[in-house]
Amino acid sequence: MRTHILVFAVGIGLLQQQPMLPESAWAWALLPGAAFAFLLLRARSNGLITIGKVLFAVVFLAAGFFWAAAFAQWRLADVLPHEWEGRDIQLIGVVAELPQVNERNVRFAFDVEQVQTEDAIVPARISLAWYDARGKRFKAEAAPPQIRAGERWRITTRLKRPHGSVNPHGFDFEQWALERNIRASGYVRESDGNVRLDEMVNRPAYQVERLRQEVREHFIQALPGHVYTGVLVALAVGDQRAIPREQWQIFTRTGINHLMSISGLHVTMVSGLIFALVYWLWRRSHYLTLRLPARKAAVAAGLMVALGYALLAGFAIPAQRTVYMLAVVAIALWLGRTTSVTAVLSWALLAVVVLDPWAVLSPGFWLSFGAIAIIMLVSAGRIGRTHWLIGWARVQWAITLSLIPPLLAMFQQVSMVSPIANAIAIPLVSLLVVPLTLLGTLPLLDFMLMPAHWLLSVCMEVMQWMSDLPEAVWSQHAPPAWTVAAAMAGIFWLMLPGGLGLGWGLGPRLTTGFPARWLGLVALLPMFLALPPKPASGELWLTVLDVGQGLAVVARTENHALLYDTGPDFSAEADSGSRTIVPFLRAEGVKHLDAMVVTHADSDHSGGALSVLEAVPVGWVISSLDENHPIQLAASNKQQCRAGQSWRWDGVRFDMLHPSEQNYNNPRLKTNALSCVLKITTTHGSVLLPADIDKKSEYKLLADKGDALASTVLVAPHHGSKTSSTSEFVSRVNPRLVIFTVGYRNRFGHPKKEVVERYQAFGSRLLRSDTDGAVVLRFADERIAVETARVLRQRYWQDVPG
Repeated sequence: MRTHILVFAVGIGLLQQQPMLPESAWAWALLPGAAFAFLLLRARSNGLITIGKVLFAVVFLAAGFFWAAAFAQWRLADVLPHEWEGRDIQLIGVVAELPQVNERNVRFAFDVEQVQTEDAIVPARISLAWYDARGKRFKAEAAPPQIRAGERWRITTRLKRPHGSVNPHGFDFEQWALERNIRASGYVRESDGNVRLDEMVNRPAYQVERLRQEVREHFIQALPGHVYTGVLVALAVGDQRAIPREQWQIFTRTGINHLMSISGLHVTMVSGLIFALVYWLWRRSHYLTLRLPARKAAVAAGLMVALGYALLAGFAIPAQRTVYMLAVVAIALWLGRTTSVTAVLSWALLAVVVLDPWAVLSPGFWLSFGAIAIIMLVSAGRIGRTHWLIGWARVQWAITLSLIPPLLAMFQQVSMVSPIANAIAIPLVSLLVVPLTLLGTLPLLDFMLMPAHWLLSVCMEVMQWMSDLPEAVWSQHAPPAWTVAAAMAGIFWLMLPGGLGLGWGLGPRLTTGFPARWLGLVALLPMFLALPPKPASGELWLTVLDVGQGLAVVARTENHALLYDTGPDFSAEADSGSRTIVPFLRAEGVKHLDAMVVTHADSDHSGGALSVLEAVPVGWVISSLDENHPIQLAASNKQQCRAGQSWRWDGVRFDMLHPSEQNYNNPRLKTNALSCVLKITTTHGSVLLPADIDKKSEYKLLADKGDALASTVLVAPHHGSKTSSTSEFVSRVNPRLVIFTVGYRNRFGHPKKEVVERYQAFGSRLLRSDTDGAVVLRFADERIAVETARVLRQRYWQDVPG
């Protein structure tokens, strides 16, 4: 059965890679297939039995495939029609989850109970943001009302379908929203009709979310101004967004980030403590013991506490896996049966993927189940006894080594200090900080939070020191899939029990097991040695990233890389630099930038610059920014962009066409008019990057640099605004390809219809980042190869704009 469960999970994973959903009618073929396989298994011929087993496995594979397809069909059917996007809709519903507060808005999930706008169709669950009256940072008189989980509200909203940026190696928001059943997102409109209706709605799910919110608020009140309050909140209720980005960087660099969420280790530990306590107390009562064995009572209590803790923590995949494993063990004990650890893990796997077919796309799924599988491989079924400290060290070493391939595949970085950091942090956090934190959630025991915070502070001092070590993290390109598979096979071989062979010593040794396990290390090498492709001499690889309503372009030659603008910022904790640009550069093997151009001060072009400067070495920063701008203060080597600047990298020419000295001397010019305009020329074609220049700047360029404007590719100025792209400018540039960098249903209406028609009249091919995702261009072989991210990574859940 374990093999069939694994095959079923593979079928679910296979469905999640499809560009479109299959026809449901094909699922009926499972019935005759299963019946035929059953008949073959009852045959007397070994050959027919083997065929029957293979066919039965295929049936389970198809069952997983169509199970996930049925879930997807059902969830995708709950959709916001295109015609109701961006229109006022009045709703009545309930705040469904723990609200998230930042300096710009309050965001919360909302279960829709009634749609009061006539003829409007709205999905059952949506995500909303409530801004202040001006959409600015909160002020006391303008902040939205306090939102609490379980409250029923009547509100007026404007919604859009789930639509996210799509980039190579980037986060897939649309898949994330589908898994969480968020079928539309939007914001609350300012209206006198926005009112709280009833008292709390007392459904169990809402009560859990309300309890999580009360615990979070209790912690904040009990620890005002304390640095690590957010970490304690995350350890208690799983609200990881309470942890500042700077602290997350420390956790990531030291490899202890798994401890700062409700991990399976924490759930198991709490469950084990309750089990031991109930078992000890129950055995002391003859009355209770005669009616129910102490072991059964203890395992039931431990399971209930584990489930409660996991629910309080948001029921993430690692917590789910632990609860299901404990449930299998509890059921087996109650029924008086024995079960193997592999069976326990298999049934837990089945429960996770049946209830959430999209779990296979989550990094937490692979890291959680992978870690448990490795622990089983190095611990279960070994001959002889080992000192507990040696056994614990072996498990830590095995987990650290085995997680290298998936971590490099998903995040392109691995902590080099992780074994030591975990050896310090696991006992301190799991055995001391977490129990004290959970006790602090109980009435009259909030004084426990102070020692928990003190112990965490001590741990963080050590982690900070380790994080600051220059070689704390190994970062590299995204390894090809085949190298990851080879590495995992090598690690599996490496973890097998040793046998006659070279082993780890200098000569052979006599043990029972597998020989020459060291050969597994050889299988790891391709993951580091198989380098990503790069441009040849004279070639230009240009990637126009999808950063929403903003601009970020990466230009690469054979030995150099340039970043042109850095996209928008989203909040104090997130921007395009950290979310999109840095992951892309790391995955593509770009370890440093020779130059970064920040064209002007508008936040949709400069918002990610500080994150890039913090994460990636930058040779020099070229911009039109004021000397006191934070980006200028953070840059070590900087200069103003000026018309006439020119340089050549690997046979590719870079020319700055704007602004001129005259522009800088005019104080009345807006920041858009100072945009750095860059042209990149190769023997295979050219590209013009005009940022946000306006009509006057275009006319100035036509007068001063008219002969230099003709280009094969144009990134449309000012996102296709009607204040630019004049007929004279378009005619002189005469691009074969025009790229509009715009956000989905952006409030400016970019690109404007008349601008689009103007380019179409000149015969240009048009691409848009909101519908095509990132655009990848390769100037090589006397032509330009064009690929778009939504085509390269097409999945059935991707939204098709209307």
